[in-house]
Amino acid sequence: MIIFKGKKRKFISTRDITLSDIRAVFFPFTFNEKYKYLGSVPWKESGEIFQAMEPLIIFMDSKAKPWWCPRFVLRFLHLFGDDNSIVRVRNRFLSNLKQKITKGYTLVDYKTKWEWYDLRISVYGSKQMQDLAYAIEARFYEDGCRIDLADQIKDLDPNTKFNKGYTIKTLQEELDRLMNN
Repeated sequence: MIIFKGKKRKFISTRDITLSDIRAVFFPFTFNEKYKYLGSVPWKESGEIFQAMEPLIIFMDSKAKPWWCPRFVLRFLHLFGDDNSIVRVRNRFLSNLKQKITKGYTLVDYKTKWEWYDLRISVYGSKQMQDLAYAIEARFYEDGCRIDLADQIKDLDPNTKFNKGYTIKTLQEELDRLMNN
């Protein structure tokens, strides 16, 4: 059920605001609905990417949300100010108010680039947030690369002693040895 009809003028359009959008502001059911005001929050609450991203989102929330401002106000400002988007602006005043309250902290994007374990995180935030995002990227890459190399070794030699507990360098050397034999 549409509560507020979106507008369309030439190249600019806003989305329709439905009753479920209003419900999500005041009574969020999922992790995504609860922290949506931070930007591109993962949709699924399962999987490796969610487990890697969750600490960053919780940390960003603790820094972005002032003690005096309830989270539903930030979700309300995100819905009516930014149209639940990181690129659209529905109401400039409300959008600027949300930016001022949250200090502009935003999770812009997260994606895997070349391999399933090559996670890239884009954050507008403090140095601590940037460092945490970098540490998550590095750890996700390292763990994923080790799993991938161990699986390749196991495919070539099912009786191998090498598993994902070894370093990337050791696993790569073993894989090279097996490929050359």
